[in-house]
Amino acid sequence: MRSHRPTTTPRYIWQRPDWPQWTFDAAALAAPLAQVHRAQGQLMGRMAELGLVQRDLATLQVLTHEVIKTSEIEGERLDLDAVRSSLALRLGLDIGALAPIDRHVEGVVDVVMDATRNFDQALTDERLFGWHAALFPTGFSGRTRITVAAWRTDASGPMQVVSGPVGRERVHFEAPPASTLLAQTQAFLQWFNAAPVGDGLVKAGLAHLWLVTLHPFDDGNGRISRAVGDMALARAEGTNQRFYSFSAQIQRERKDYYDQLEATQKGGMDATPWLIWFLGCLLRAVQGADAMLVSVLDKAQFWQRWAGQPMNERQTKVLNRVLDGMDGKLNNAKWAAIGKCSPDTALRDINDLLARGVLRKLEGGGRNTAYELCVK
Repeated sequence: MRSHRPTTTPRYIWQRPDWPQWTFDAAALAAPLAQVHRAQGQLMGRMAELGLVQRDLATLQVLTHEVIKTSEIEGERLDLDAVRSSLALRLGLDIGALAPIDRHVEGVVDVVMDATRNFDQALTDERLFGWHAALFPTGFSGRTRITVAAWRTDASGPMQVVSGPVGRERVHFEAPPASTLLAQTQAFLQWFNAAPVGDGLVKAGLAHLWLVTLHPFDDGNGRISRAVGDMALARAEGTNQRFYSFSAQIQRERKDYYDQLEATQKGGMDATPWLIWFLGCLLRAVQGADAMLVSVLDKAQFWQRWAGQPMNERQTKVLNRVLDGMDGKLNNAKWAAIGKCSPDTALRDINDLLARGVLRKLEGGGRNTAYELCVK
């Protein structure tokens, strides 16, 4: 889904006389809120039982997923190793060989880190402008020059969110006129920085919805709105440690995410259906962290077992990729691609680890020979 500027002007939520006076059914939200709070408490309890190293590795893995997936929602794929290396440097973690990091990856990492680690600082227009500049360091979105670190101007017409091929676009949403943004964003920021009335998770859901409805920038509105939502979640939880990735769950439910946004933005001021979906998605994100915890523990145990075995940078890099949940089976070609080496060098790396018992062959052979880690 992308943003562009056709000329039609359908009626949207921001055109209502009661905008932006959100309402919701507190009774309908009571059970979903209780479920999320219970799941959050259970997750934090399990994390408290882990050592500092394991918690740091869990944070690294979660933030890596957050950066990767918030970009994937917008159809943009970042290099996993570059993201992981950038985050490890910021977190002060030693993960062995670091991948080259470009300024675009650094920008997305900056936004996610600032939102979650500095959640207790005020959200201001300058801070949002800084995030926007970090996302678009060249001043371009793709090959199109955009207004960066400032509210959009609508110089080319109304801002609309559309999908479909050129000539057959479907308009999903039209944002408020640029001439109203200064007043509207100030009202949003004043509300966001005020102490929450009621449950902070409700405020997180409304913050995400409100800002993405304002659509205040030429591009990057989804990523910035999700970052603001994550910031509100951190405020509600009272911690800068995050052990689940909400963006990863949104990416898995991407169609429902856009459908819910569109239905809400074309409806009335009752945000109850959106909040019920938001809390359900959040619950699934928290519950899904169990698989991540297993991965972190397995990874810690693996490196503890093989701590006395010297490995070169390629071996460390490829094994970490496998432990982080690499797609498909490990074979010679995949080793060469991840390790950025020749097939012959990959085979030497693999044979060395086979001889030491770090890897073992799976059934089958020849050119399709696959390998797995000896984790226990």
